[in-house]
Amino acid sequence: MRKPPLPTFATDDEARRFVETADLTQFDLSGGERVQYEFQAKDANVHLRMPQPLLDAVKAEAGRAGMPYQRFIRQTLERALAAGQRHRV
Repeated sequence: MRKPPLPTFATDDEARRFVETADLTQFDLSGGERVQYEFQAKDANVHLRMPQPLLDAVKAEAGRAGMPYQRFIRQTLERALAAGQRHRV
C-alpha cells in the first residue's frame, strides 16, 4: 500500500502544528529535499578578482545547485576547509 505524500501548508504555524501531532511514518517522505540553513552572521566582505570564464562556471554550477553564486562560493570554501581538517588528523 502506498503512503500518501505530506500535505502542503500555507504557513509555518500550520506545518508546526501538523508535525507536533502527526505520525510522519505514515507519509511518503521520498520527495523531500535536503535543506541547509545558515545561522552565522555574514559580517565580513571579500573582494575577489577572477577570470570571467571561471565566474561564469561558478554561477552555472550555483544555478544547478539552486543557490546564489556567492553562497555557492562560501559553501565550497567551507567544504574545502573541512576536508583539509579531516586530512590533518
